Amino acid sequence: MASCASGTVNGSLTTHVLNTATGLPAAGLTVRLAQLEEPGLHWMELGQRQTDEDGRCLPLLPTGQVKAGTYKLRFETAAYWQGLGYASFYPFVEVVFTVVDPVQKLHIPLLISPYSYTTYRGS
Repeated sequence: MASCASGTVNGSLTTHVLNTATGLPAAGLTVRLAQLEEPGLHWMELGQRQTDEDGRCLPLLPTGQVKAGTYKLRFETAAYWQGLGYASFYPFVEVVFTVVDPVQKLHIPLLISPYSYTTYRGS
């Protein structure tokens, strides 16, 4: 499994995860990326990463590989919480989003606790 590397690149897709129960980055959380394929409307997995010690996963799609379309990030939260000794209400979190302009930098942060999550379009 590839690890995440730091850096900011235009036209890339990045994420980071913060454990709001501790206020610390969520290290070692698996993140999967898929794209919605048409016709048939099935998800094609494009890859997976693990967050680093800073909770970051950069880039999921490097410059030039982002295309217009619908994508989803799947964060494997149950395994993460289990590794910390907690039960989790959400076994995973899926964030589905649409890329309209593939040259823009896309950053999708996730804030998690065992019983809640929040996401937003970052910068």
